[in-house]
Amino acid sequence: MPTKKPESSATPEAKASIQVIERMMKLLDVLAQHADPVPLKQLALETGLHPSTAHRILGAMTHSGFVERADAGIYRLGIRLLELGSIVKSRISLRETAMPFMLKLHAATGESVNLGVRAGDEIVYVERTSSGRSSVRVVHIVGARAPLHTTATGKLFLVEAGLERIREYARRTALPASTPASITTLPALEKELDRVRRHGVAFDLDEVETGVRCIAAGIRDDDRALIAGLSLSTPSERFNPDWAPLVKETADEISRALGYLAPRAA
Repeated sequence: MPTKKPESSATPEAKASIQVIERMMKLLDVLAQHADPVPLKQLALETGLHPSTAHRILGAMTHSGFVERADAGIYRLGIRLLELGSIVKSRISLRETAMPFMLKLHAATGESVNLGVRAGDEIVYVERTSSGRSSVRVVHIVGARAPLHTTATGKLFLVEAGLERIREYARRTALPASTPASITTLPALEKELDRVRRHGVAFDLDEVETGVRCIAAGIRDDDRALIAGLSLSTPSERFNPDWAPLVKETADEISRALGYLAPRAA
């Protein structure tokens, strides 16, 4: 009995439509990489498309507002993308976006993962996954507050603020201690923040609560602004500084989910 040949999962028309969509995305990606309008010839070269094919697709995208034709044969991204981007941004919730990544980090480490934002001279913790592995009390519960200079997340925000505002913060708060390990002098704080600046992660070593240590990395939005810190908190006896790259990687994933694009290398 002859074997029946499997039917194609997509019709030729469907395959052609998918190919057009893929080509549109290629063109958008190339346009997004250039600050200035891009000539048709260059777009064709960078996407690998024939100039006539690129011209035809760009024409349709121009008609729909996704691309603008600045001059003859010169193209740039269109205002329709800005409109859609604004809609997407308005519907993104930091806490909802971060939680799946926080749960993944929690599963990988078995430790508490916190999401903190700046509120004046303090960090406020707005979301948390609990480890349930220790009776050691961890201050990083939802709604808890702690000074910027004692928390790993707070140090990230101080670095972002710049040297003059760091000094203003020190004068304004007098750098009160929460534990014997807390930083209480401006020279020590500046030295600590220089390490944070160089490594892109911050540590809290028993500085908020004795017996609790944290690693934090920054979360940025589509405007590249620092909007939150992701921190991993553990009892001191289980603290593992080798988790720092994983915390940084997770924070970067949340940033990308919020629309952050890292600056292109020079």
